[in-house]
Amino acid sequence: MKWTKSLAVFLSLILLLALGACGTKEEKTEEKEKDNKEKAAESYTVEHAMGKTEIKGTPERVVILTNEGTEALLALDVKPVGAVQSWVGDPWYDHIKEDMKDVEVVGMEDPVNVEAIAKLKPDLIIGNKMRQEKIYDQLNAIAPTVFAETLRGNWKENFELYAKAVNKEEKGQEVIAEYDKRIEDMKADLGDKLNQEISMVRFMNGDVRIYHKDSFSGVILDQLGFARPAEQDKPDFAEKGVTKERIPAMDGDVLFYFTYDEGDGEGTKVEEDWINDPLFKKLEASKAGNVHKVDDSIWNTSGGVLAANKMLDDIEKFMADK
Repeated sequence: MKWTKSLAVFLSLILLLALGACGTKEEKTEEKEKDNKEKAAESYTVEHAMGKTEIKGTPERVVILTNEGTEALLALDVKPVGAVQSWVGDPWYDHIKEDMKDVEVVGMEDPVNVEAIAKLKPDLIIGNKMRQEKIYDQLNAIAPTVFAETLRGNWKENFELYAKAVNKEEKGQEVIAEYDKRIEDMKADLGDKLNQEISMVRFMNGDVRIYHKDSFSGVILDQLGFARPAEQDKPDFAEKGVTKERIPAMDGDVLFYFTYDEGDGEGTKVEEDWINDPLFKKLEASKAGNVHKVDDSIWNTSGGVLAANKMLDDIEKFMADK
């Protein structure tokens, strides 16, 4: 009898403890939900290229007006309701098309389709002063609008602005930290290979360019610590309108080139003409078999965090046996 009574007391204690634990768990869940609701209701101010913009609550319907901005949102786990069409693709770059299903196209980076944006009833628009300064007031009349300054150089600067604009600074810091760690790991793995001079050239219809350090891919090469040929070791964007007399300036230990073709084959014709030129074939990189074609969308036009990581993939692949 005593044993039965003791067991009953013991079971009662277990039940009370279990109920207490459930209550604590429920309280924590309720507190978390309350914190999330409060955060969603908060307003915050973002300083950007056009001034200051107040945003009320975490945006849920975001329209993005640059290609690199689209990549930033996807990396932040934000699927935009509208985005400008990729420079190449129908309508998106291959490396993002799966993630962009059902996203509405709102024109190109220039011109943007303002009417299409308005129909989406966004609660935040993100654009770029370099591309859309003239229509900022129109956009800002539709929804709070945040503009980055430029599209050149280090993608991280714009990325940090976008993370703040969509109220995801913590997630943004995680993305940057992962990228920075990858850079450091690659630097250690590449070792002496970083002493090789890396050349970058772009072919397109009507223009050939030699890329310098303040380009998307130039910044990444610099972050890794690669050497650059003297003709390309410059702090600006690129040498444009290059003539064939400048082919010697393209030389390096390794030469990466990318071609912008609008689908009419004209850019590819320029590429074939140049890489088959006798002067190009005389380059040390050509003679050593160290000339590599890479994707223009990854190395240049998309310009965002996803492309940056894919460019690192290319470097790992091509430099593995150098």
